[in-house]
Amino acid sequence: MDKPLRLQAFLARAGVGSRRKAEALILSGRVRVNGEVAQLGQKVGPKDRVEVDGEEVRLPQRVVLALHKPRGYTTTRHDPHAKRTVFDLLPPIPGLHPVGRLDRDSEGLLLLTNDGDLTLRLTHPRYGVRKVYRVWTEKGTLPPRVCRLLERGVELEDGPARALKARPAPGGGILVLAEGRKREVRRMLKRVGYPVRRLLRLKVGPIPLGDLPPGGWRPLTEEEIQALEEALGEPALQKAQDQKGGEKPPAPGLPPGRPEKKVGQKGKGHREAQDKGPNPRGKP
Repeated sequence: MDKPLRLQAFLARAGVGSRRKAEALILSGRVRVNGEVAQLGQKVGPKDRVEVDGEEVRLPQRVVLALHKPRGYTTTRHDPHAKRTVFDLLPPIPGLHPVGRLDRDSEGLLLLTNDGDLTLRLTHPRYGVRKVYRVWTEKGTLPPRVCRLLERGVELEDGPARALKARPAPGGGILVLAEGRKREVRRMLKRVGYPVRRLLRLKVGPIPLGDLPPGGWRPLTEEEIQALEEALGEPALQKAQDQKGGEKPPAPGLPPGRPEKKVGQKGKGHREAQDKGPNPRGKP
């Protein structure tokens, strides 16, 4: 830790639990900083001593890995029904967990870390972290009209969903999303009549899959981790409100002026930034 952290973020990163659990521990008086009962929201630095129930808590060395998840592997550590999991491909690292998910039949970039606070911010909808997907469909290349429909938004059983950007590519298309609901890309394309045959995630925030081979992994560099932190920056909801003088942005998946739906809504105010993304060629 080279700069002060909010105490609940420190505890989450140290593996004590989620931010919510850390906040509960602080509010219950079970956390002390330099011998004094901690206060919610206070910051701690590298020279501070943090204790939970009298036991000192220290930050582990932060690890962030990029894995090219192959098809057929489950994104979980323990699943009695899974023959293979992504952890079969990785070295044993205490506290390592996936940042979000890729379903068993999907492939591509999967980030893993032992930093619970980083995971929370990368997966929470309010931060609007963009992900780029290359898809191949059973009906071939996405027509421009279907791409426009995906950008306008479609209705799914758990609420509206839309792509920040969608464009045709040989055999399918490239989609940019700022959400990560379960099988969201597959469900969106099925909804518009183009079921997915193959799905490959190319990018998470500023981190590209690059030339990492299937099943291969590598640690992110300090520069890449810093780029991730900078990409998170200010939550997209707060940024949108600041830019519009406090006006509430539309719910994700809804164009401006369309009323929000409460049922199944995952988050609000994703960034509407355009992302050209990679442009891989060739057939699957």
